[in-house]
Amino acid sequence: MITGFDLCDEVLRDRAWLEPDRRWRRRQGGGTRWDTPSSTEMGYTLLVLNPPDHTRMRRVFGSFDRTTIGRIGETVENVTGRLLDSVAERVYGGGEADLVDLVCEELPVRTIGAWLGLPTADLARLRELTHDQVFTQELLPSARQLALSDAATPELRSYFRNLVRERRARPGDDPVSRWIAAWDETEPDPDRSDEAVYYLTLSVFLAALETTSSLLSTTVRLLLEHPEWWERIAAEPELAAGFVEETLRYDPPTPVVTRVARDDTSLGGVEMRRDEVVHLMLATANRDAAKHEDPHRFDPLRKPGGHLAFGGGIHYCLGAPLARLEAQTVLRQLTQRLPRLALARRPTWAPRVAFRRLLNLDVALV
Repeated sequence: MITGFDLCDEVLRDRAWLEPDRRWRRRQGGGTRWDTPSSTEMGYTLLVLNPPDHTRMRRVFGSFDRTTIGRIGETVENVTGRLLDSVAERVYGGGEADLVDLVCEELPVRTIGAWLGLPTADLARLRELTHDQVFTQELLPSARQLALSDAATPELRSYFRNLVRERRARPGDDPVSRWIAAWDETEPDPDRSDEAVYYLTLSVFLAALETTSSLLSTTVRLLLEHPEWWERIAAEPELAAGFVEETLRYDPPTPVVTRVARDDTSLGGVEMRRDEVVHLMLATANRDAAKHEDPHRFDPLRKPGGHLAFGGGIHYCLGAPLARLEAQTVLRQLTQRLPRLALARRPTWAPRVAFRRLLNLDVALV
């Protein structure tokens, strides 16, 4: 386990340290958690690819450039407003509202669903499947958790493979259609092209929902725990950006990531063999006293940019601009539209380590 900021940053940027891709997973042998159907499927996604496969898939994806973010931003603003309407209706009626269920998980799935052109009626089921599938990406998943992942993965595969086939038959002005066209330029076999686009689409959907919903729920939880910031952000909406960055440093959605050694090497004075694993404790690194003064204090006015929440190097999170946009939008609208809320009860956490998830955030008017 690596806990220091500088050494975590070094490993993230050093191409001698690889993601545990499908080739590495095969070498672990049968009967391991890496040999399960869900783990095998994840080994082909952008999230765990290494060059040159990663380079090619990332090139086809493109990026969330300023134009794309601007277009998606309209969806985020509108959807956030409608979701907060339901929150306001409940709390003004004297009741409670669960911000995780009503906002923090709904906004990411509706945003990415609208961008990909998915039917709204499908989103609730996809949200459930994603929560089950992510266990195969956990640090130390139990047999029961892996069984949930193994059950969810075929349904996700069927759904997104059908989506790719439909877009090939009837292309439109959407990302999936553009990815098909881009892959076809270098891949003459349409079946192989469709398979690659399926893995890209699955990667984008899983990443957009799971980590962003965690960021949103953690951001709102920290706002509730620091009520003095409610009025400040309402009066100065530009402070929302710093609040989100400090949330990412203080309590990141993904506290730990894994890398494997490409060759025999030395790391921090420790000899490492080829294929040996290191776990980068990003949440701990973000609170390294050598990097941050008073690192355990939550300070939204802290100088930004000093965290590893989105990773680093070639695997830096491609959805970082979108996650920031959604979190800032929720903060601004929540503080401006509603008076200060308070927790109705203590929140509970899902049994996870690598992918944080709040199960509830029940609030009521103070």
